Amino acid sequence: MRRSARGDEAAFAELYDATSRRVYGLVLRIVRDPAMSEEVTQEVYLDVWRTSARFDSARGSALSWLMTIAHRAAVDRVRSSEASRRRDDAHAAANQPVEFDQTAEAASSSLEAQRVRKALLTLTEAQRSAVELAYLGGYTHTEVASLLGLPLGTAKTRIRDGLIRLRDTLGVPA
Repeated sequence: MRRSARGDEAAFAELYDATSRRVYGLVLRIVRDPAMSEEVTQEVYLDVWRTSARFDSARGSALSWLMTIAHRAAVDRVRSSEASRRRDDAHAAANQPVEFDQTAEAASSSLEAQRVRKALLTLTEAQRSAVELAYLGGYTHTEVASLLGLPLGTAKTRIRDGLIRLRDTLGVPA
């Protein structure tokens, strides 16, 4: 371990050859996925190569230090995978298409129609006539002007003013 800490690649290769089966076995028991266990084992040895200077033989053996690093890395990977799976499940559950409920939709439409009818009553008679012809009758602005006997500009103004008042009454943002 001390030689590896000084950058001795041959010493690190010896360490790897002597311990890799044990480390992989420990990681596999925790992670339970061979491919992921190989990745974690590789990450463990990369971490050991980078941090081998921190190893203190007074606190324990090199093998126990190595196995502790492996255990922590494996547990971290399991926790990360579980958290990712929970996020994916939550996202999938939140984005499930909602089945169409005809009764609820009909009730909602009825309530909305009542709100619009009440709001129409807040308009002046001139505005209400113009808006009803344009939006409920399906007439163009020109046809509304002709039906009401008004200049086109006046009909457009009444429709626009009526829509603004409806918007304000219904609380719709501009």
